[in-house]
Amino acid sequence: MILGALLQGALWVWFLGCVITYRIGSKLLVEGMGVKSAEFAMLCLYSAGLAACWLIRPAGRWVLLGVLALWLAVEFFCHWYFTLFGASERKLKGYNECFRGTLRLFPMSDTRLVPDLYHIVQHLLILGNLVYCLAA
Repeated sequence: MILGALLQGALWVWFLGCVITYRIGSKLLVEGMGVKSAEFAMLCLYSAGLAACWLIRPAGRWVLLGVLALWLAVEFFCHWYFTLFGASERKLKGYNECFRGTLRLFPMSDTRLVPDLYHIVQHLLILGNLVYCLAA
């Protein structure tokens, strides 16, 4: 239960960066899109899923599981699909331009999307939360 709360809290705090902007020193980790964004809507949906999980037991766990599964699917088709199968020149140009100043583990590619550090951690946290929710 404590592990679940830690994973859930870590994902919430991490994803908040998509709304407010996080930096590590002078390096950009993620640029926040503000409260009038799809990212904020997803943060609200995840928050509602968390509230359901903690307040409406045991059914709320299924609500959170649905939110996490939807979120992981969206992230897959926004990022990892193009990492695995390649991207059009237009998609690649837009993606690389959008995330050009962010902290990276791996360099950008001319043929595939390469998620930055922020998105790699975010996706691992979503997956970890989904696995924990399934196992609990």
